[in-house]
Amino acid sequence: VHLGESGGGSVQAGGSLKLSCELSRYINCDMGWFRQAPGKERELVSMISTAGIITYTDSVKGRFTISRDNTKNTLYLQMSSLKTDDTAVYYCAACVYYSGGRPSATDWGQGTQVTVSS
Repeated sequence: VHLGESGGGSVQAGGSLKLSCELSRYINCDMGWFRQAPGKERELVSMISTAGIITYTDSVKGRFTISRDNTKNTLYLQMSSLKTDDTAVYYCAACVYYSGGRPSATDWGQGTQVTVSS
């Protein structure tokens, strides 16, 4: 499945951005958003399961909201109260799984840059 992201950009701390990820077709699997900052490992920011169960990494709880619109084959990530530490390339991912305790996915978007300035 092809994943096309949009919505990244530059914003000041405290601002908001909404990322979108359009899938080329419906796929019935767990979806997620990952991010990778320079010099850091990729991390799973949020995931939404096929059953609608949602998880967030601790650093974004209360600030980010993941959602999925199956009628539009689109995954979203609403980001609010952004911090400079949120600066990273954000990746949409389909069919999230864990291997050796580390999250990964079978399909990835191309990534979209989010830059938060102070």
